[in-house]
Amino acid sequence: MDNTIPTTEVVSRLNALRREHRDLDAEIAQRTAEIQADELTVKRLKKRKLWLKDCITRLESALIPDEPA
Repeated sequence: MDNTIPTTEVVSRLNALRREHRDLDAEIAQRTAEIQADELTVKRLKKRKLWLKDCITRLESALIPDEPA
């Protein structure tokens, strides 16, 4: 039985993760520009952004077909 996720679902998930990654980038830029920036919140946002980048990389890797040995 094949347990792979359909390519369309992977692409859809990738697009959602990329969108969230861009949104976080904008929010981080906005918050760091504030005079009274909450450093803990910014740190958490950056951590979330890195996690999203890892997820994006894994999903992109899953889209590349395996080459036969």
